[in-house]
Amino acid sequence: MSLRRDRLWLAFLALGTICTVLFAVNVAADLASAVIGGVCVLAWAFGPRLHGVWPRRPWRLMTAAASFFLVGIIVRAMLVEQPAPIAQIGDAFTVCGFGFFIASLVTFQSRWGMDRHALLDGLIVCIGAALASTLLFVLPTASIPGRPLIVTLIAGLYPLLDTVTVLLVANLAFTTAVRQPSFMLMGSMMVLVFCGDLGYAIIGRNGDVTGPRLMALPFLLAFTLGGAAALHPTAKALARATPLPIQAWSLPRMLLIGPAVAMPFVLTVTLGAETPVKRWALGLGGAAIVALLLVRASDAVQSHAAAQRRFEHQATHDPLTGLPNRRMLSIMVERLLGDDRPERGANVWMFYLDLDGFKLVNDSWGHTAGDQLIIDVGTRLRHALPPAATIARVGGDEFVVVQRCTEPEAMANARRIMECVERPLVVVTAEGATADVVIGASMGIVQSPKGARADQADALMRDADTAMYRAKESGRNRWTVFDASMRDAVRERVEIEVALRAAVAHEQLSIAYQPIVTMITGRPAGAEALCRWQHPVRGWIGPNMFIAVAEDSNLISALGAWVLRESVSQLARWRADGVVDDDFWMSVNVSPRQLGDPAFAERLAGTLRQAGVPAANLVLEITESVMVDGSDLTERVLVELRALGVRIAVDDFGTGFSALGYLRRHPVTGVKIDRSFVNGLGTSAEDEEIVRAVVAMSSALHLAVVAEGVETPAQRDVLIALGVPLAQGWLWGRAVDPATFADTWAGNQAVRVALPAAVPSD
Repeated sequence: MSLRRDRLWLAFLALGTICTVLFAVNVAADLASAVIGGVCVLAWAFGPRLHGVWPRRPWRLMTAAASFFLVGIIVRAMLVEQPAPIAQIGDAFTVCGFGFFIASLVTFQSRWGMDRHALLDGLIVCIGAALASTLLFVLPTASIPGRPLIVTLIAGLYPLLDTVTVLLVANLAFTTAVRQPSFMLMGSMMVLVFCGDLGYAIIGRNGDVTGPRLMALPFLLAFTLGGAAALHPTAKALARATPLPIQAWSLPRMLLIGPAVAMPFVLTVTLGAETPVKRWALGLGGAAIVALLLVRASDAVQSHAAAQRRFEHQATHDPLTGLPNRRMLSIMVERLLGDDRPERGANVWMFYLDLDGFKLVNDSWGHTAGDQLIIDVGTRLRHALPPAATIARVGGDEFVVVQRCTEPEAMANARRIMECVERPLVVVTAEGATADVVIGASMGIVQSPKGARADQADALMRDADTAMYRAKESGRNRWTVFDASMRDAVRERVEIEVALRAAVAHEQLSIAYQPIVTMITGRPAGAEALCRWQHPVRGWIGPNMFIAVAEDSNLISALGAWVLRESVSQLARWRADGVVDDDFWMSVNVSPRQLGDPAFAERLAGTLRQAGVPAANLVLEITESVMVDGSDLTERVLVELRALGVRIAVDDFGTGFSALGYLRRHPVTGVKIDRSFVNGLGTSAEDEEIVRAVVAMSSALHLAVVAEGVETPAQRDVLIALGVPLAQGWLWGRAVDPATFADTWAGNQAVRVALPAAVPSD
């Protein structure tokens, strides 16, 4: 049904063409013209409803215009033999039709908007057309002697109505960039109406008011194209504004404007200016066109300058807050550093702040609330800081403040910045409700060195950024003043990242294995795979350093995948060699980034299948942050891992956001008590109670419990008394290479390790 509606305009075109041909060959001509006119009225009346065109007022006005045109044609045909003014009754209907037709164009124009340049160009075309109409048709028609006044008025009125139509059509054409088929059909209809009226205006110069029958052909074709425009699916686009971004004097536009500009000169040469009326008409018309051209040119220059200023502002300012962006900030800092007359005791101070908790606002209340928060923070900073301070937004939730001031003034600014950010903010959620939001900021502060040059602006910003990250690493919601040692640390971190990329690519790292023992027997139940890096130049690099670098540089996924493959393969070799029994498991740390990979479980299943290791013999250790900050994708991956048979343990349990709700909601099978609580066993009653609570909670949830960092027999004995069955630590041995591990524990391969009854072995 929809397809039929979309092709109805083609059927209308075919019907109109057939009727026009019949009219041209004088076969049932009157019936053919009546059919075209009547069907066009129906098309304009009901066509827009077929495609949900809105608003419908322009089409209603056009329907009225078509109705009056049709009645005018019929009445003129009936009264063609009657004397004036009876014969002009049909023209009265036609003039009314023009009124409704012009009103419909004005209604379309009000929907599309009126552009100043398009209006000026349309007036130029209109004045040129008006000059031609007046001198070529109106004046000659008015000078015909012995003619009834009503005939003269009507004959002179048509060219003027056509001139107004030309203005509106030109303005419509000048103000739209998208010209859909319906628009083209409608424009072609208007051109045909103009051509038909032009033909009657030409014969009107000789006093004729009627012409040959074929002079009605343009009007029949206009009816056909107009009805097709109303039935075309793109008719709805006529009610939507698609303005041109720049009203330039393009070649198509000049093809319309050029003849209008040349019209006064052409008419002067062809007609002369022998009468005062012609002289005044040509003089005033030419002067008006020249004045409009000057206004148009002047306005174009001003618009270009305004567009240039807009472009420069957009290129140097943040569109959301209106604050300077990174590019403009760099220019301003260069000016401050290049000032050779600074105030005594004052340096350029830069404050680089990153909002803490901004991502949580975006995730909880939507990006609209996040944008509002950014705007409010920018407004607060402007009000809280001195007018001399420059405030810029240089990233999603990053702001920079720069001011030449003394150190006490800089510290006062730092306090103002932190205070204005920490005050509660009110945001509007996606559902339209309001919510109070409290965020913080991590801020790095740096002052320009003595004798700083203008070209050191980027270095100053880099140092401030470095200090900001140091503040974030120190616990967030604080500020840190930059010192040279931070630069050295950053340089070292970059060098480590480069070396780590090469080490990961060429598999230059190694894995050490630390036993996880059953404390009662002291025999291994499993082992934890720990990545180690012996740099050929730097020597030993601790995992706390290179694992953090891997996380920040997105190397952790490749590194983690290698550790998993290597440790699972090592477990397979130990099982094959009889070093460990079938219940021995391998424990491997995985990062949140790995768990955010939707194909992680599938790839791990392939690794286990290739090595021939049961999934139950692999324990993946996750951090508590995975449970707290993990996405729906992470949750799905964890469920897939448990469905595979892999066990999941929470590493360093108790140091983060431990809560019973997280453990119940996520598919974990065990917890590892952090070494910070184990260290105090035997001396700290508080640590003992914490461990006791963890054991009780884990027992209730049927979770396995492993204690980390056991170094003394006293700690072991307390853990046994508290009911902790498994542990690892230096008491039983440090992490060692695979060969040493096999030599040390090969004698225990026949010992069957008894896991807690509540922990399923599969």
